[in-house]
Amino acid sequence: MKYEKAQNILPYNIIELIQKYTDGGYIYIPRKNENKKSWGENTETKRYLSARDKEIFNKYSSGMSVKILAEQYFLTEGSIRRIIRKQKNST
Repeated sequence: MKYEKAQNILPYNIIELIQKYTDGGYIYIPRKNENKKSWGENTETKRYLSARDKEIFNKYSSGMSVKILAEQYFLTEGSIRRIIRKQKNST
């Protein structure tokens, strides 16, 4: 998300109104519901994590221990167990 200068996009009377509530402060204006995007929609992260989690589950199913998986993927054993549980429930 990049910042825009209010004076470049808003009419002056709206800027004055906003200044009544927060003079010089930062505010976040959320997207309209119909324009919201789900997490990871703009990047490959969601796809990457999904593939990683399937890989972890397959290795676990083949006999690799939670401890080894945690070390291999730089995650906690609790995170590995959560991924395994999630993968078991999705199949």
